Amino acid sequence: MARRRHSARGPSQRQLRVGEAVRHALSRLFERDVIKDPALAGVPITVAEVAMSPDLKVATVYVLPLGADEAHRGPIVEALNRVGPALRRMLGPMVALKFLPELRFAADTRFERAERIEALLHEARAGSTGNGGNGA
Repeated sequence: MARRRHSARGPSQRQLRVGEAVRHALSRLFERDVIKDPALAGVPITVAEVAMSPDLKVATVYVLPLGADEAHRGPIVEALNRVGPALRRMLGPMVALKFLPELRFAADTRFERAERIEALLHEARAGSTGNGGNGA
């Protein structure tokens, strides 16, 4: 019997539902500031998305450290990966799952990409109107 591959069609409803539950629980943990790591002290963290693996064993958590520039995001993500096992244990009572997923943190770069695309589109629009409108 052939195994189904869900990656071509996107995440399943179960992956989305579990990812959203993990995202809400992590957001509550970050809101309560329960992490006692010096690299994370006083840094507000937004959980943008949680992407679950098809077997629900790995959760990739896309975070956006507010107020941190690109140079400081790397150390913050490294610190989150360092405290990931402790966060996983704290998730236990908060989400109703038989097995808790391994947490892997990554910086969410969607906003920077959107800004770059917007700037490129703006440049293209400005360049196309800069020819004087003679159409030649």
